[in-house]
Amino acid sequence: MSTSDHPASPGAAGHLAPAARRGDGHVHLHVAEQETAAPRRGAPATLSRLAVLACALAAAGLIAASFFQPWWRFWLYAPQYPGGLKLVISLTGVSGDVSEVNILNHYIGMKSLADAAQTERRLASYGVAAIAALVVVGSVAAGRKLNKLVAVPAALFPIVFVADSSYWLYKFGHELDPRAPLKIGVFTPQLFGNGQIGQFGTFATPALGFWLAVAGFAAVGLGVLLRRKVCASCSRAETCSATCPRLLVLPEGKRS
Repeated sequence: MSTSDHPASPGAAGHLAPAARRGDGHVHLHVAEQETAAPRRGAPATLSRLAVLACALAAAGLIAASFFQPWWRFWLYAPQYPGGLKLVISLTGVSGDVSEVNILNHYIGMKSLADAAQTERRLASYGVAAIAALVVVGSVAAGRKLNKLVAVPAALFPIVFVADSSYWLYKFGHELDPRAPLKIGVFTPQLFGNGQIGQFGTFATPALGFWLAVAGFAAVGLGVLLRRKVCASCSRAETCSATCPRLLVLPEGKRS
């Protein structure tokens, strides 16, 4: 008996196409190639891209919120001030026991607190807005080669604040009026922890605004790490350069 008279076993050749009957009465079975299911990357890739965007928006929100919060706190202690004197430093000025501290500063020849960082205070709102915008735009538009630089503005924000504050503390403590009633010698107030100015003990510590800015940097840093994985799985990874042709969120078929 011809083997063609019997249908082939389904397990012998994988998936079988429908049979075709020839004029000679024999049934011929066509073996179709087994299809290999392509990995489903659409949903995970979309979620990863949305996660990067969420990190960027969170970072921008944290940086913007820091503008409205105190960045640093100072306390001064002396026997004549048992409760201490407090100064609260924000991006727009100084609050707290400002009048009392300015009187004390006058006796040792230090300038008024209002004279410090005037340009920085005027430009603070523009700077914060620019950094928040750069974080979002950079996270969306930066290509694979520039992705690592997206977090730089957010990282520089608290660093520049600390450097600028240190500069003004040094400047005020080293440019004392020689005609001042009290001579205590030049000094630099401590920006972190305990210090001493004449008979006053001091203590300084970061406040909420500073930590919000640090959290903003952490959020955009996480976005950069997630973006590296997104770029590695992108079909345009090899041709991507300075800017992302998909602007992070555009579908595969669209180009910027």
